[in-house]
Amino acid sequence: MCTLSLKNRLMCMEPTLESEKTMTAKAVKKTFVDFQANWSELEMPPHVREVLSAAPLVQTPDSREQLLDWALGRSTGETNWTLGNRDDHGWYEAVFQTSTGERITEAVITKARNGLAVNFPDPAMRRRDPDAMVIGDQLPTDKPTYEQRFSEPFDKTRQETLDWLKTQELVAMPFYSGTDALGYGSLLIVPRQAAFFAAILGDLQGMIPRNKVPANFRITGGVLFVAPPFRHTHFAGRQVVVHDRQETHQEIFAYNLYPGPSAKKGVYSVLLDKGEHEGWVTNHCSAVAVVTPYENQLILMHEGASGGGKSEMTEHIHRMRDGRVLLGRNVVTKEERTLNLPEACHLRPIADDMACAHPSIQGNSKRLTLADAENGWFVRVDHIRRYGTAPNLEGLCIDPPEPLIFLNHYIVPGGTCLTWEHIEDAPGKPCPNPRVILPRRMMEEILEGPQRVDVRSFGVRCPPTHRDSQLYGILDMLHVLNPALAWLWRLAAPRGHANPSIQAQKTTEMQSEGVGSYWAFATGRRVDQANLLLRQILETPETRYVLIPNQYIGAWKVGFMGEWMAREYLARRGSAKFAREQVSEALCPLLGYIPNQLRIEGSTIPRVFMRVEEQLQGGLDVYEEGARQWREFFAKQLKQFLVPELDPLGKKIIEACLDNAHQEDYRHLIPHPMFRDDNA
Repeated sequence: MCTLSLKNRLMCMEPTLESEKTMTAKAVKKTFVDFQANWSELEMPPHVREVLSAAPLVQTPDSREQLLDWALGRSTGETNWTLGNRDDHGWYEAVFQTSTGERITEAVITKARNGLAVNFPDPAMRRRDPDAMVIGDQLPTDKPTYEQRFSEPFDKTRQETLDWLKTQELVAMPFYSGTDALGYGSLLIVPRQAAFFAAILGDLQGMIPRNKVPANFRITGGVLFVAPPFRHTHFAGRQVVVHDRQETHQEIFAYNLYPGPSAKKGVYSVLLDKGEHEGWVTNHCSAVAVVTPYENQLILMHEGASGGGKSEMTEHIHRMRDGRVLLGRNVVTKEERTLNLPEACHLRPIADDMACAHPSIQGNSKRLTLADAENGWFVRVDHIRRYGTAPNLEGLCIDPPEPLIFLNHYIVPGGTCLTWEHIEDAPGKPCPNPRVILPRRMMEEILEGPQRVDVRSFGVRCPPTHRDSQLYGILDMLHVLNPALAWLWRLAAPRGHANPSIQAQKTTEMQSEGVGSYWAFATGRRVDQANLLLRQILETPETRYVLIPNQYIGAWKVGFMGEWMAREYLARRGSAKFAREQVSEALCPLLGYIPNQLRIEGSTIPRVFMRVEEQLQGGLDVYEEGARQWREFFAKQLKQFLVPELDPLGKKIIEACLDNAHQEDYRHLIPHPMFRDDNA
């Protein structure tokens, strides 16, 4: 038996010869490099080298706390980040000077007791412009190109951007796009006075500390260049993000500081671009393990446009003060329906908005396997308008283990940033897109690593629909879809009613977020993404599909309660399939099947939430008008996919839909054991 002390055992493990010690030390030194001091030793694109070489100062952060100091315009270590520090009333303005000499404040960063509050003086910069993306290269694309929109190639503006960056003090921060395991090396180059942008990106995607950059690090993901003054000198104050695809990586030129279309969705674009070439998808979804009171677990993946309930799917049910659940409030009669739910399911979040379905993690389960593509979550809190709405989230934000970054929140220097106090776009008009960034490590009981999906749901924001508002809000609380129909919903991808995440659109017509609900962030052709999504569905036959509305069910205002009730029901049902007699075909074939009854812990969901056509404030004629709107919307969206490159099976599915197919028609196109008595 060995009786050596720990110290002696460690000594025995050390190299004994001086030459061995030297070789070990050299190996360690070669493993990592100090990026700030030795970036020139790494394999970098030539123009990146030129910018970093010419800039008067280049700094690379070695910690999150250092970035937060820089965000306030301070030196490293100057801030006491102790939670509740009452004495620091600091604030900092991110000011840029244009080529005409005009000084413009792009953002105001305020020290709060629980972190940093970032606010943008221009209300147009507080949420994503859906038309921000333009393509700066000549590769195949269905997106608007820079030359189409601005009547000249991107080359001139690109060079002007690089030349401007050469004159700035810069933060250069290496990171990985997507999970670290994928190894898509990426780099942010941003002016130092906008260091808060680097802090946001670091929370969302992670950062590689200055002295922990692998010696073999190279750019295979993307480079993000940030140049705010160009918004005013070149783009009339609009949000513009130019995507320039290179042979080995993608370059993103962001001309505004709201992180939505760049630090958030720009990185998403990099992942979609990689997947397009490698044959996989980064899905626009959240995912959560729902654990019932009986300790059964269901993995639920929730897809949909921004505002479609992805973050909310990982959120606990909101209750009334007496513990009941408010299912909905009728907008015509003001009647309320409530439910007693003694114990809700336990939640273990997996992903919030982006999840990689990389081939390396799929295995042989015949269920889709996902891994979170982000290091932190960009959580919208517009639904929190008073204390006690979402106690778990509110508690984490008020008393976080580390300082948090808030966007679009009212704050006074040194005060506590509160999730229900939102900045106003105009007097009496709160900003609809207040956000807080929650690093994964701060989330309670988060589920790490790849996870197999049992059910894929798709969320739709529905408008109030009744005799005086004959719109498309005819979805019931839960619809069961076959795979062919589920694929069509991911092609049509309705943006839905009163979307809070993007700038308001002038039209009142139903809008699409585009294929996969991530088309706004993709750079190539929509047909390629349609084919990838179809292949993903075909290769995962054990994953099931449902459709869930939010905001309104007919004339009933439900918010996200319908989504939460559907989650509770699906988790308790588990892997059990429906018998055919337990469901009915929806009157509108696009809506699949409807369960005849939803029963949760002995309480039955009222029929008004399960059969919209029977609501007294509407009726069959109102329902049929909504169905007509859905048919026309799908026809308009699906026709653009009928190109020669579309998968032949996809062509058959779309043509069947345009011919007003019914459920059995779809089921024959992709046979799938939906029901207990199915043998397919």
